[in-house]
Amino acid sequence: MKVPFADLHLQYLSIKDDIDAAIAAVIKSSAFIRGPFVQKFEDEFAAAVGAPYCVSCANGTDSLYIAMHALGVKPGDEIITTAHSWISTSETITQAGGKVVFCDTDAKTFTIDTAKLEEKITPRTVGIIPVHLYGQPANMGEIMAIARKHGLWVIEDCAQAHLAEVDGQMVGSFGDAASYSFYPGKNLGAMGDAGAITCKDKSLADKMAMFARHGGLTKGEHRIEGINSRLDGLQAAILSVKLSRLAEWTAKRQEVAARYAAALGNVGGLELPENAPGRTHVYHLFVVKHERRDALAAHLNEHGVQTVINYPVALPFLPAYEHLGHHAEDFPNAFHNQSRILSIPIFPEMTEEQLGYVADTVRGFAA
Repeated sequence: MKVPFADLHLQYLSIKDDIDAAIAAVIKSSAFIRGPFVQKFEDEFAAAVGAPYCVSCANGTDSLYIAMHALGVKPGDEIITTAHSWISTSETITQAGGKVVFCDTDAKTFTIDTAKLEEKITPRTVGIIPVHLYGQPANMGEIMAIARKHGLWVIEDCAQAHLAEVDGQMVGSFGDAASYSFYPGKNLGAMGDAGAITCKDKSLADKMAMFARHGGLTKGEHRIEGINSRLDGLQAAILSVKLSRLAEWTAKRQEVAARYAAALGNVGGLELPENAPGRTHVYHLFVVKHERRDALAAHLNEHGVQTVINYPVALPFLPAYEHLGHHAEDFPNAFHNQSRILSIPIFPEMTEEQLGYVADTVRGFAA
């Protein structure tokens, strides 16, 4: 049996008529760049995540850069972020003119370790970018308390955590701004690249929108020099269709995760993802840990189960950050996890047969 890591074609087939109609409507009206379909999605997404304002853009990486630019990051400003994430989180700090300061992850949740966060703050620190990694929310209560104490802004990286919650409050609604990716494989994914930023402050939203649209909110009026980072109408229309299913798909992901937990909870040597108290995990990825990760991955792949490592090298140890001179002991949890993590298949359309086969194959390796 073959079990894919995800099945985007199957997802499309389940909503084919609605997707095809949405694409046809955009083509008929030639609303390819911004326009009514983009505005509609921005309004719908803001309502879905409980944000007053949503600014769409070309991709999730741009959303982080745009938010930092609007918050006024200057050369020499230090911004703290997690040691284990996709490089977008850290590279955009540098692009915005800031200096990356890494903080280790919590041993169990893969999110930023709030116990080590405050020691990273210096007089040059201006902000914190926590990442809700794999769909698990970071400890936003403690993060916001530390940020308020030191007068820092917070941008939540929600690229993998659409609709996740902390104590009943939606991620993205805690900080000054929140970054979202709609990369095709995300829980809410476009059929191409797309992103957005949400916030509570209209002046900040206007700054971000202006910067993303060549420096003007009205065509031909360029108040500042900006960039070209606009969501196109086709992706917006597709996202509107998918957004209406997101809550249902999220519940199905959580159901698959619960069944994995029941089936694999007693497998020796296997550590399952931990759902932190008060935090609602939306399982963008189902990441297990095993001392013999590479052998487990090879066993699964040999038996037709597709796996991925997200992410095999923690950020401080990438060649891009060699100049910072970090060592394993600087980030012990991130270093420990990077050689043990393995993402196994999880998607809303996953069948009982597929799930059972994956679980049996994992148990077969353990045996």
